Amino acid sequence: SPPFPSPPACRPLFQSELNSFLWTIKRDPPSYFFGTIHVPYTRVWDFIPENSKKAFQQSRIVYFELDLTDPYTISALTSCQLLPQGENLQDVLPRDIYRRLKRHLEYVKLMMPSWMTPDQRGKGLYADYLFNAIAGNWERKRPVWVMLMVNSLTEVDIKSRGVPVLDLYLAQEAERLRKQTGAVEKVEEQCHPLNGLNFSQVIFALNQTLLQQESLRAGSLQTPYTTEDLIEHYNCGDLNSIIFSHDTSQVPNFINATLPPHERITAQEIDRYFRQELIYKRNERMGKRVKDLLEEHPDKSFFFAFGAGHFMGNNTVIDVLGREGYEVEHTPLGTSSPISCAPGTLLPFLPSPVCLTSPSPLALPPPTPYTSTESYHLA
Repeated sequence: SPPFPSPPACRPLFQSELNSFLWTIKRDPPSYFFGTIHVPYTRVWDFIPENSKKAFQQSRIVYFELDLTDPYTISALTSCQLLPQGENLQDVLPRDIYRRLKRHLEYVKLMMPSWMTPDQRGKGLYADYLFNAIAGNWERKRPVWVMLMVNSLTEVDIKSRGVPVLDLYLAQEAERLRKQTGAVEKVEEQCHPLNGLNFSQVIFALNQTLLQQESLRAGSLQTPYTTEDLIEHYNCGDLNSIIFSHDTSQVPNFINATLPPHERITAQEIDRYFRQELIYKRNERMGKRVKDLLEEHPDKSFFFAFGAGHFMGNNTVIDVLGREGYEVEHTPLGTSSPISCAPGTLLPFLPSPVCLTSPSPLALPPPTPYTSTESYHLA
């Protein structure tokens, strides 16, 4: 069977039918916001409209949430996830949850060789290596990070490892094209809010995650929120979907109708906490930093690639810019751009714009070889 399901049913016949995750900050020269998701870029690349690719290509400066190509970012993320020196997970978790967690990770390790694709093996990506890269140090991690790790150790997610996620791919392309790059956040600003959940909330979240994975193993549950749903909403241009806020915060949704009332209250408290800490507070901070950059460099064109959830719902990064007096407008498909190519004829990501003489489907550039950061999640 193929490693991924076939494209979603909404797949349009023409690119003009797709929606756009591009917004233009109106000034001279213009700057741009672009909404990304944490999935392998190959799953969404063909659906990203040409005007978004042109905006990236023309911008001299590209900013991300974090600098994913900087080794310091990765080491700081790793150390932020660890328990205090001398503590192990066995010391802090209730015995039953620790035992179930250990059993589940043993199951994942056993299954992983059968989850890997021939393509992954061809790239030299092996199950033991991959398991150790993701879960090797699990006994030293804080429970909240173990919860996120367990949530990502599924067959679909394992099959996608080895291909850069969209924001990392854009960062690698920006480096390759010698664009100036930067980040609007520090690792601690993304990491510390996760460590701020109280102990009973963390145990609830880890227990819910294990229950869900155990039900999936038993075949009695269809996952309510999956990577496939996320890809479908993104490729179909669903600008209103709540699914993006969970991808942007990188935290699963624990609220479901089957929970007893007291547990539903806990799930809602966790959801509210993460929405406040990982979406709204960050939107405010990111928006102010974007404003500062625009003011410091009035003659430069910026391309800001942030998680799509930062541009949707209430109190978005766009709202913050609007309050500061900037006009930001959604840029639908077909909106003209300074480079005038016939639809489908612009070659993406060349150092200078090149138009083909006739329309051609956008080819995928070859992926950058695998690195340990290729599938960066907050986890």
